Amino acid sequence: MTARWIEALTGPLEQKKQYKQDKARIDSLPEPYGTAAKAMHRYFMYYGGITDGDTLITMFGDLADLWERAAADGTPIRQIVGEDPVEFAETFAQAYNGKQWIDKERARLTKAINEAAGPQASGIEPS
Repeated sequence: MTARWIEALTGPLEQKKQYKQDKARIDSLPEPYGTAAKAMHRYFMYYGGITDGDTLITMFGDLADLWERAAADGTPIRQIVGEDPVEFAETFAQAYNGKQWIDKERARLTKAINEAAGPQASGIEPS
């Protein structure tokens, strides 16, 4: 009973456990891969805006997988991210189409404009 109450307030405990495991994987990467992975993780926390826990967990798990494989293979960081790390990170994040905080505001804006436009909403001018 208590676990359901806590999950209702904070989200699924299993997601938190998985997040901590993936974060630990990132934190344990050898250098310079650890620095690159931590920088991307931090950027995703600001840029991504994903509010769907399952999507976020999948993204961070894939991030850990990417950098673990790169470290194991000795792949140069620039070979992975290219010359523009921001473009790489944003393209990576866009592959995860979860709900984002901005979705609610987009819907709210659309509704407000539709209501304000009234009969003009169809694009037909009243005669």
